[in-house]
Amino acid sequence: MSVDFRPYDPETDADALYELKTAFERGLGASTGGEEKATAYEGKLTDDYRESWLAWADRCVADDERCVTVAVEEGDEGAGDRDGDTDGPTLVGYVFVLPERLAMIWDAAVINELYVTPEYRGTGVADELMDAAVALAGDQDIPLDRIVLDVDPANERAKAFYDRHGFEPWGEMVARSLDG
Repeated sequence: MSVDFRPYDPETDADALYELKTAFERGLGASTGGEEKATAYEGKLTDDYRESWLAWADRCVADDERCVTVAVEEGDEGAGDRDGDTDGPTLVGYVFVLPERLAMIWDAAVINELYVTPEYRGTGVADELMDAAVALAGDQDIPLDRIVLDVDPANERAKAFYDRHGFEPWGEMVARSLDG
């Protein structure tokens, strides 16, 4: 189980990256909020959302290719995604850090997403992805010397991971629906 880490390549990685993004969203919905949240997260995974999300990722990596770092099964370039499609590499994880131009959102560097497939959890892949995120953040000119992310309090595994990497609570995010 050897893994290589490199910047996301929109030309070869888009299908495999979006497959991981889909697993990330389904995992959030299923494990951290019950049936209503799972239905909401599943419902957004449309073809239009896929196109928009990948375009957004492309815009971010146009600023800095390190904004999306992928973990690739070593020796599997061109071996296919998790479904066995042979059109691209086998990605087993990714970290998505917002580009420096968006640092004012939180006055900090922002980890948008970090995801590793279940079979690669506990292997150090997530640690390497976090190291890539922190390295990128360290190169950004940000208002406050910190890196932030949103983690669901119900996600104990993620909370333990971030605790181990020195993250501490910094306020609490609240949200409301835009409907009605």
